[in-house]
Amino acid sequence: MIRLLEEFSINAWPSLQTLLYDGWVLGFANGYTKRANSVNPLYHSGTDVTEKIETCERLYRSKGLKVVFKMTPASQPEDLDSILAAQGYQVDSPTSVQLLDLTAWSQPATLPDVAFYEAVTEEWFSAFCELSGVDRQYHSTARQLVQLIVPAKSLAAISQGGQAVACGLGVLQDSLVGLFDIAVERRFRRQGYGRRLVESLLTWGRRQGAHTDYLQVMLNNEPALRLYSKLGFQTKYQYWYRVKA
Repeated sequence: MIRLLEEFSINAWPSLQTLLYDGWVLGFANGYTKRANSVNPLYHSGTDVTEKIETCERLYRSKGLKVVFKMTPASQPEDLDSILAAQGYQVDSPTSVQLLDLTAWSQPATLPDVAFYEAVTEEWFSAFCELSGVDRQYHSTARQLVQLIVPAKSLAAISQGGQAVACGLGVLQDSLVGLFDIAVERRFRRQGYGRRLVESLLTWGRRQGAHTDYLQVMLNNEPALRLYSKLGFQTKYQYWYRVKA
């Protein structure tokens, strides 16, 4: 299940370039997000692991990027995390991957006025960059990444008084829908906008035939953890990054 969810999350947030290397999936995206600029050691490896790490380091450094590995309990080889630690790779951004059974989820009786888009519009993208705090130097890359998503997607936003106050996206593959980059404008937090946005995307996913929802939330994001717990999400596993110091 871990590898399946990791595959789906790679498809839901693709890199600009992807290199397959002896069971490892290497993503490159100009340094915008660790998800899109990291080594995903998903499958069995036949090459000497020290040699593979050195090759990855050369590849990322040749592009001016940090060397980052995305680690899960299923990463291959099994002792890779301890090998990276011994080489000076530090743990970064521990994250919980959580699941919700949509067949048992109680959909709210009424839904807020949420705008949905199938393609990237200027309105949604501007809200996304502002609410997610995307640095201007990464705007072009961020737009390309969202446009490159192959599975069905729904880009959602909530506005208040003509101002976007919450946004995010859902990506549907097979019968699983993933939620990504849920963001709420700072002044409007703790007012229910995040929950309304999430519930709307969950409803969209279920209407598209999804039976399970998954999302990724950093362990230091206590407000989001509380929200997802109230909605019924449960942790399936955790991932973390190993970043070369």
